[in-house]
Amino acid sequence: MAVNDEMLELQLPDQPGKRKKKKKEASEPQDLLLYEREYWGSGFEYIAGIDEVGRGCLFGDVVAAAVILPPGIILEGVNDSKKLSEKKREALYDIIMENALAVGVGYADAETIDRMNIKQAARLAMKHAVEALSETPHYLLVDAEKVDVNIPQLSIIKGDANSQSIAAASIVAKVTRDRLCKGEWDALYPEYGLSVHKGYATQFHREQIMALGATPMHRRSFLGNLLGEQQTLF
Repeated sequence: MAVNDEMLELQLPDQPGKRKKKKKEASEPQDLLLYEREYWGSGFEYIAGIDEVGRGCLFGDVVAAAVILPPGIILEGVNDSKKLSEKKREALYDIIMENALAVGVGYADAETIDRMNIKQAARLAMKHAVEALSETPHYLLVDAEKVDVNIPQLSIIKGDANSQSIAAASIVAKVTRDRLCKGEWDALYPEYGLSVHKGYATQFHREQIMALGATPMHRRSFLGNLLGEQQTLF
């Protein structure tokens, strides 16, 4: 029995050490240029990252961005836009715009979303973003989608957390859409609180839709369960 107790005493201190090691490994910084380096090395100089925002909103356009960064550049702090504060996104947006070789933004409005469905509309916005670039990209890195253009491309799951180019595009798209919500769109429909919730289905937003009806910029295909047969447009 004494032997077993000693064995247990020897084993127990090892366990926390193993957990710490795993935690340390998990916190190691990720190489956000892993994909870019691979394709730069294969002769693709202009690599565009593509991402979109607003897919889950009840109101407004889905907005996509395409960003071509100079080969080898490292932009500190650029990451998945959802992980960044609004202040940080705004600061990084300016840095991206100053350093990018080309930036394109594309849109698909609520009518297009209702007509095509959100997935196809998001892909259309991505296509428009690529077409808006002042330089023709040699390769595309796309966040979990395929863009309908005749350019070689790779779809990356959680691309905005694994590629600097896609992360940059996610920031540009997010800041662009948020500015529309706080500016032009909020001025058109001030009663709906767009500057606060950015078109997402918060309780206040749903209550205002129920009280005031849906605007022409609301996605009717998203509102069926909310308004049912009582939905009205003005």
